[in-house]
Amino acid sequence: MTDVVVGDDGRRRCGWCGAEPLYVAYHDDEWGRPVTDDRRLFEKLCLEGFQAGLSWITILRKRPAFRAAFADFDMDAVASFTERDVERLLGDAGIVRHRGKITAAIGNARCALDLIAELGSLSDHVWSFAPPADGRPVPIRLADVAATSPGSVALSRDLKARGWRFVGPTTVYAFMQSMGLVDDHLADCWARGRNA
Repeated sequence: MTDVVVGDDGRRRCGWCGAEPLYVAYHDDEWGRPVTDDRRLFEKLCLEGFQAGLSWITILRKRPAFRAAFADFDMDAVASFTERDVERLLGDAGIVRHRGKITAAIGNARCALDLIAELGSLSDHVWSFAPPADGRPVPIRLADVAATSPGSVALSRDLKARGWRFVGPTTVYAFMQSMGLVDDHLADCWARGRNA
């Protein structure tokens, strides 16, 4: 994998997205763009948990099936899932059929609702762990991008203390990157700093 790739459109992109059209669209239109919608943040935390041990492109390809299987990640709906739903999900070939990850997503929906009841917003809470943008070095190469950060370690610890599962510091850092809490687009990437 090279640090920056040039697409057919002439745009320079972070090398991790390669030339796969779905990955390129994700890189260009989603990754690193600030998200404040509680449902989308919950969805991404769940999907990052499902990704553990797999490639992100696998999850990205299955995302429509995940959305269908998990009621478009409506937290109230997912929190009400029962063992019958777990069995239904274990039989759904469109998603990652891992009992621990499925039950974690259901439990995490309950934890998210508790957090929102306590603090008012999942968004406000996770964004409180975002580092100041002006103090972070701009990555030049993919090797410059860390796998964790003090913020991801702290958010992971906080979520785990609230009962969340599959939210380790590396998973949480990937969530922070994708939801725009940090901008890890490389310096030469066309999307660097375009977080609108």
